[in-house]
Amino acid sequence: MSATADRPADTDLARRLGIRAGQVVQEFGWDDDVDEDLRRSIEETAGEPLEDEDSIEVADAVLVWFRDGDGDLVDTLVDALTNLGDGGVVWLLTPKAGRPDHVEPGDIEEAALTAGLHATSSVSACPDWSGTRLASPKGRR
Repeated sequence: MSATADRPADTDLARRLGIRAGQVVQEFGWDDDVDEDLRRSIEETAGEPLEDEDSIEVADAVLVWFRDGDGDLVDTLVDALTNLGDGGVVWLLTPKAGRPDHVEPGDIEEAALTAGLHATSSVSACPDWSGTRLASPKGRR
């Protein structure tokens, strides 16, 4: 079921990522290929619009859309950590296997470790995108 202007977003998409009411969610890597249903679901669940890359708000979660060829993943993840609050998580969204610009899991793991993060889980976030939950190791922030 996709969201339209006539009905509310499917908030199960956002809940799959652990998004809750009142959270501030910052977004990196938006482009015209992102899943707008997932974005609307996050905004509806959180009750606020997504903050862009230039925001200075403390974020509870950061959504990073990343494709092979978008640049250096380590740099992108380090940038995503700038406003992340204590206990916050980064959701790295990459095209699913077999889709153009897919990012290999080994590349994600290596970049996460270099940025001081580790993968805690993965989900099928939406039809074309996989989500990898990245968090700081306990006792390190």
